[in-house]
Amino acid sequence: MASRTLRYFPIIHSQPDMGALSESIRKVTLQKLGERVWRRKINLVERFWSEIIDALQTLSLDYKRTRVYQDGLPICGKELDIVLELAKKGNLNHQLLMRLHEQGATIMGTESVDLLMEEYAINKKILASGDFYQVTELAAMQKAASDLLLEKRDAFIASRIDQTLQAGETGILFLGMLHHVAGRLPEDMEILYPISRQPGKEK
Repeated sequence: MASRTLRYFPIIHSQPDMGALSESIRKVTLQKLGERVWRRKINLVERFWSEIIDALQTLSLDYKRTRVYQDGLPICGKELDIVLELAKKGNLNHQLLMRLHEQGATIMGTESVDLLMEEYAINKKILASGDFYQVTELAAMQKAASDLLLEKRDAFIASRIDQTLQAGETGILFLGMLHHVAGRLPEDMEILYPISRQPGKEK
């Protein structure tokens, strides 16, 4: 019988999730989609997070024995400061993290700083031109490096959860849909998907 439970929420990233790259991403996306479709996408993301909040409210959790793992949150000793700063900027994901923390859940640093910085450098290079067609071409050229980096991040995240989620505890994982972490987790960990979306699909 599984002694640890992980509730896995594959997520859609919003613009504020992208930090310093958010404006570049917005510019390129507007070139591709136009203002009307961009606004529609923002509304879809907001409805998605409402769905996650509703799903969480149906769960019976002992928050004192709950650890929360977050896509892109580095192990750095200042995890709560990062979450609070992003929550204040209107980030729906991190606002939810703060609610869970206020109920007693432990917010866990989840990712390697070095791997996140490597990903940032790749994305910054891809977005540097600000032109949709050039960005698309550069992204295709960088795909192999990006895929390998995603695999390294997934391995690190799985190891981090395995090492820190203790027997009798529940983990909540918010992770972008392109990640593949479930197959890397140990057999003694029960993995549940509170919403219908499955990882490995579009972010």
